[in-house]
Amino acid sequence: MEKVLIVEDKDSMAQMLKETLELEGYVVLIAKDGDEGIKKIKKTKVDILITDLKLPKKDGLKVLKASKQEDPLIPVIVMTAFGSIETAVTAMKLGAFDFITKPLDTDHLLMLIKRALENQRLITENMLLKDKLSNMLFKDKLSDQLGMPTIIGKSSLMVDVAQNIQKVASAKTSVLLLRESGTGKELFARAIHFLSPRKEHPFITINCAAIPRELLESELFGHEKGSFTGAENRKLGKFELADKGTVFLDEIGEMDMSLQSKLLRTLQEGEIERVGGTKPLKVDVRIIAATNKNLEAEAAHKSFREDLYYRLSVFPITIPPLKERKEDIPNLVEYFVSKYSAEMKIPQKNVIPDTMEILKNYTWKGNIRELENVIERALILCEGDIITQEHLRLAPSIAHMGTLQNIPLNGTLNEAASVALRIAETLRIKKALESTHGNKSKAADQLKVSYKTLLTKIKEYGVES
Repeated sequence: MEKVLIVEDKDSMAQMLKETLELEGYVVLIAKDGDEGIKKIKKTKVDILITDLKLPKKDGLKVLKASKQEDPLIPVIVMTAFGSIETAVTAMKLGAFDFITKPLDTDHLLMLIKRALENQRLITENMLLKDKLSNMLFKDKLSDQLGMPTIIGKSSLMVDVAQNIQKVASAKTSVLLLRESGTGKELFARAIHFLSPRKEHPFITINCAAIPRELLESELFGHEKGSFTGAENRKLGKFELADKGTVFLDEIGEMDMSLQSKLLRTLQEGEIERVGGTKPLKVDVRIIAATNKNLEAEAAHKSFREDLYYRLSVFPITIPPLKERKEDIPNLVEYFVSKYSAEMKIPQKNVIPDTMEILKNYTWKGNIRELENVIERALILCEGDIITQEHLRLAPSIAHMGTLQNIPLNGTLNEAASVALRIAETLRIKKALESTHGNKSKAADQLKVSYKTLLTKIKEYGVES
């Protein structure tokens, strides 16, 4: 329920507005003067502010300014008498959403409130969309990125996953998605969100491994102006932007221990605190987390907070890797062929039975992500109507390579070199991860590559850490 703060010094007017809005389902707070209004703005997170212009102690313009300093996204509706329209125009220039004249038309006010809240939602979504576009790494169409997810699979394992998703979607319960990278955990997180009462509110993804630890806190919780070098303005964090929605924390096992304690507080108290902030802010956010690590074991070794693990894993869901649901591969292949044929604006290609058998029997270390990449590549290479083995260009399964003796010697020099590079890099990455006990940051330092490069290769090669 949206929370409305009314700043009005006349008791009868304040009470009338309170009763009217409560009948519409709003939670209403009342402040009787400007000072009290400003204090409540700073103390309580509200969704919309309605203030009179003429108030004791501090006037409505000062209340408006204080509100915009606290949270620029909160819409403000100003109430004014006919004689102060010029001041109301000034209020609009200062960032008020709109003004309404006294005596009030309550129907008009309710319409303004709904319009203001919808405008706030669109602004928030636009901010998230810009962020998503600037950080988009995948080749999916924007509609796929933001729309209802398509989940492919009829195997018994996938039926179990679907049933669990349907059971937990309507609750606020935290969900922990488990197993290997590339299985589509974000897709399942989106499905939970779209099946929940929160579907009209934001769904925000944060990859805890892809953002440097010193920036992740600001990304999650926001920061105040001047809180650190480069913090020239206040920034709202993803938890504030996702209020009433869902935050998906991918690769939660990579989160720094100090941040884990702050996340625990958010789960327990429904509060966050911006970097450099001095007071907690209430947020209503559902958390879905994902990991390819054994967090229970990590907690036992004190590399992940045990109390946070139990908070996150209220409802764990195991996403099966592709090798455990090979009967779904034909449907997935059909979907990806159709999807990329449409994107490339080419006629639909056919996958002959021999090619499908190769796909079904391949060791998909990169799971669905690897399969999708293979199909996209095959469509580019295939000049006819039929996709054959040569169009797949599947590297020998890393699990069966073992040494460089498995390099194919009947192809081109570039093909042999490509496989050799893949084998060598895979073996070296595995050794680095083993020597650092799975710590990707230390492994990247050891390999003299960037953290992002290492993550890309781990996903590309399907390396298990």
